[in-house]
This record gives sequence, structure tokens and C-alpha cells, in this order.
Amino acid sequence: MITPEQFIVKNLGVCTVRSPLPLSIRHGDGVGNFTPDNAKISYQNEFNTGIPPYEGIFFEKAGSREMIYFDPQQITAAVVTCGGLCPGLNNVIRSVVRQFRKYGVKKVLGIRYGFQGLNPNEGLPPIDMEDEMVEDIHREGGTMLGSSRGPEDVSVMVDFMMARRIRILICIGGDGTLRGARDLANEVERRGAEIAIVGIPKTIDNDIMYISRSFGFSTAIEQAKAVLDCAHAEAKGAPNGIGLVKVMGRESGFIAVHATLASQEVNFTLIPEVPFNLEGEGGFLPLLKARLQRKRHAVVVVAEGAALNLMPESSLGVDASGNKRHPDVGIFLKEEIQAYFKREKMPVNLKYIDPSYIIRSVPANTGDALLCDQLARRAVDAGMAGKTQILIGMWDGSFVHLPIPLAVAAKKKVEPEGEEWIGVYEATGQPLRFIPEGQPVESNPA
Repeated sequence: MITPEQFIVKNLGVCTVRSPLPLSIRHGDGVGNFTPDNAKISYQNEFNTGIPPYEGIFFEKAGSREMIYFDPQQITAAVVTCGGLCPGLNNVIRSVVRQFRKYGVKKVLGIRYGFQGLNPNEGLPPIDMEDEMVEDIHREGGTMLGSSRGPEDVSVMVDFMMARRIRILICIGGDGTLRGARDLANEVERRGAEIAIVGIPKTIDNDIMYISRSFGFSTAIEQAKAVLDCAHAEAKGAPNGIGLVKVMGRESGFIAVHATLASQEVNFTLIPEVPFNLEGEGGFLPLLKARLQRKRHAVVVVAEGAALNLMPESSLGVDASGNKRHPDVGIFLKEEIQAYFKREKMPVNLKYIDPSYIIRSVPANTGDALLCDQLARRAVDAGMAGKTQILIGMWDGSFVHLPIPLAVAAKKKVEPEGEEWIGVYEATGQPLRFIPEGQPVESNPA
């Protein structure tokens, strides 16, 4: 259950500085308008659908305020990119720098290689972000600042920001980065320091709660669709051809689902949220065999976090961001498919494709480029207004302030009873659920 109190946004204090942006507070005068600080966006937009109503739940609307907290002439701002690469990182950096310039902030620092750059012991001094440096970076994939995973000592990082007189830090990253930003904001609050910590959600998995779409997701779907189309061509080009494609999605299968719907060439979509057995009634392998007997080709897309119940248990630990390392489901399924059809004495031609790192390294497409700019400008607006421990998200077509503790409390998942999964069923012809009701889910082999 969520409560209205969880959506309350923290502020550093009363805003007493008039914004230098040339906007208006009067509608109808032909001049763009400031966003009132009491503007709200409703959490719920559907009623009478069987879901209990969430009364009194609203987001604070994002946007530039008429009165701001910081004097632009007196502050230093900074921007940092953390975690894995994602399409659009450079777009966000560029728009963050340019929006600070619109406010008149003269000094914007680029923090190098993630949170490591906030630890002086790492020997990575920040970059003074000149306008010429960011002029063309949006044309390239990756991040001009570099990135890294893993935490740094929060006290050391706050010491660094205070020594550099950084008053606004824009943190671009996913779940681990946002948890780090939350811890930074807590330490800043404990010290009574005036530093605004604002996050911009970055994950091609699209798995951050209360966010309609994070940047990079649209590009990931576009790239994954192209791979699936090629896998379909490969599968059709050989007798009993199977195109097996693994995509990212450690805990949520949004890329696999949306790429399936975009491609319309997929026959089986396997995601973490919908368990499946390999054999037996409703098992994936017998269904795949039946598909080959009917059509002589098949395309399978699997999210990286699917089938954990089927793979031998192994302790792969966690990465530097604290994410669990899973066995490679693509290789596992490839070997299981080959072994099954060998037992069935049915020759198959299987092509396995893993485009993960290519997908996340490309430049942003048009949709993501637009979203990156919108998120970046609103993040700067929030920081200048003294908003802190929040991220900027899109909800029902509007941009909102979302408290970071609420965003990182859980991961967003594909809903097995929702419209997206129904769409997969209709596009692929696979079952809505692979395991008949009452039948146990296969567990990890000993």
C-alpha cells in the first residue's frame, strides 16, 4: 500500500530568489509559464477496473518555478553518470549543462567515472563543463564523463562536495545509483548542508517504480526489434530453424515484451515474471517442437533473468552495484534445446544471438533524445528550486517529482494479468501461462 505521505517532496527551505528564466505566471499572455509549486498530477487515471482506488495520491508536478532557492550566480553545480551504459546519457549531460547556463550558473562540474569521481583518493578530478565540450556529444553513444558501478564512502563524497562548494548534484543512473543518491541526501541532511540531490532515472530495463518510461528504453526496443527481425530471417532460412535471442532484463521483462510486440515475428517470449517448465504438460520444449512441426521455424526471445528456477544453482555473487549475477540463460536454453531435440531425434538449426552490449551502447533514437532533454531540464529546475532526494519521472504524459525512497523500494515488473502480457499472447500464440494451474514449477536441479 502507498500513502500520500510517501509522495511528499523534500525542500531545502523557502524559495526567496526570483528565477531569471523569461517565463510568465499569467496564462494567455503568449509567454511560456512557470509551474506553480502546488501543481499536482493524479497517481490514478483508471477507475472501475477492479483495482481499488488510491484516494488522495498525487505527484508533485515538475517544471521551472517562479521563485527558486539558489542564487545562480553564487553556486557550483555538478552532474554524474553511474552504472552501465544506456542510450541517451550524453543527451542528458548536454541538456543539464545547457539548462544550468540558462539560469546563469557559471560553474558546472562533470564528475568522472561515477561516484568514484566524488572520492578524491581515486585521482579523478572533475571536469569544468564548457559549452563547447557538450556541443556535439548527443550524437554519440556512451557517456563523455565515464561511468562505474559500486558505492563510495558517503562521508567522503559529501566532504568533497562541500569542499568544492557544489550545491546541486544531478545523479544519472538506475536503481543502484538512486540508492546511492538517497544515501548522499541523507548524509547531507544529517550535516545540515545546503546541497540538493536530484536523480534522473536511467535504465533500459524500464524497471523503476512509478515511472512510465525511463530514457534508453525506446532505443533498446528499436535495436532489439531489428535483431529479432534478423533472427526471424535466419530461422526461416533453414529447415527447423530456431532463432534464439537474449535481451537484457535482470528482474523485469519489459524489453523482451515490447520488442516482441514491435517485431510481431516472435513465437515465444520468456520473462522473469512468468515461470515456465522445460518439459511436461505445457512445457516450453514440447511447445517449441509443436511449433516446428507446424511451421518449420521459430523465434524465441528470453530476458536475462528468466528461467532461474531451471538452471543449476550456482553462487555467482553480485556485481559492484549489488545486483545478483545470474547464470547465462541464453547459453543454458541453447544447450537445453539442442539436447532435447537430439533426444527427440529431430534435427534443428539453432542460431543464438546476444546483442546486449550493442543495444545499450548506441546513440539515443528520436523518442529517447526528446525524453532525455525533457528530464534533464526539469532536473535542473528542481535543483534550482531546492528540491532534494527526488528523481524526475514521466507519469501519464506529465513530468513529476518522485521521492527517491519510494522509487527504490521495489522493482517495476511486467504484470502477468496486464495488457502487455495479453498482447504477447495475442502476437505470439504462446500460452498466457506455461504451467497449468496446480502443476508445480520445476526447481533447480541438484
